Amino acid sequence: MAVIDLRSDTVTEPTDEMREAMARAKVGDDVLGEDPTVRELETLAAEMLGKERGLFVPSGTMANLVAVMSHTQRGDEVLVEAEAHTYYYEVGSISAVAGVMPRPIPGRLGYIAPDQIRDAVRPPNVHFPIPRLLCLENTHNRAGGIPFSAQEMDAACVTAHEAGLAVHVDGARIFNAAVALGVPAGQLVRSADSVMFCVSKGLSAPVGSVLLGGTDFIELARRFRKMVGGGMRQAGVIAAAGVVALRTMVARLADDHANARRLAEGVARIPPLEVDLSRVRTNMVLVTINGPLTAPEVIERLKREGVLALPTGASTIRMVTHRHISGQNIDHALDAIRRTVATMATIR
Repeated sequence: MAVIDLRSDTVTEPTDEMREAMARAKVGDDVLGEDPTVRELETLAAEMLGKERGLFVPSGTMANLVAVMSHTQRGDEVLVEAEAHTYYYEVGSISAVAGVMPRPIPGRLGYIAPDQIRDAVRPPNVHFPIPRLLCLENTHNRAGGIPFSAQEMDAACVTAHEAGLAVHVDGARIFNAAVALGVPAGQLVRSADSVMFCVSKGLSAPVGSVLLGGTDFIELARRFRKMVGGGMRQAGVIAAAGVVALRTMVARLADDHANARRLAEGVARIPPLEVDLSRVRTNMVLVTINGPLTAPEVIERLKREGVLALPTGASTIRMVTHRHISGQNIDHALDAIRRTVATMATIR
């Protein structure tokens, strides 16, 4: 039985072109700044995102951690959306390693609006940590992959800068946002001080993320990358796949978005499941289960049908499309979901 894996776009495998590029990559010692393929990836990424320089790191979590360490000092305060990846899914690293205090702000579908930023920044007081940084996420994972426009990003950044904060963007899926909105990715982060994105999700490279910002910021980030164990040697072997990813895989993200929409519309017609179709704008579908069924139960039953998904709560499921998921796969998944729900309703 073929498996339809909707757990995440992190399950994507490198393309044949990526594998070939990895095999013939020119390499050097990247800790010494001598790997030409890593430099090529960093330069290409900086050009595409409109930043001065880039830094290749092993993971998105490390990219966010290194960014926070570079923007702050221990004991500082970092404003984050209450369900942001940096706060929710990164093992508390910004506190445990960077030593900063996160201040979670419940956003509006994942977006921290300017008025919320102004309200959150407290005046100087010996009792309060010093606010230094605002972290934004685009697309927002737990909100369902919602993309935020250049205007929304600009407004948040301007307000943060007026309050004396730097701005870092967790742009793990920033190219999904750009494709969905029909704008260059650089427009979405033009007002931010730093941004990171992953090549290992929808772009299908096997490993890595790129952190981008100004020259001084990246020089500091390079030191922190080394401190937390992210210094790599002949890393061009994996960076080569990232170069191919940026050159060949961005435009096709639109296919993932179309398949997610197809999946969402199908699931929305299967009671007791619900999908807020207004939130399905990239490659993620959040499914709410009404009634006695639970997300873990439904997921376990779907697994027997060859469909994999992830729970995001007791009654919510996330499904993510990617390049290994075709329109035919979506139809097969919908058939499996219908059978599963019908069988479980009968058992109940």
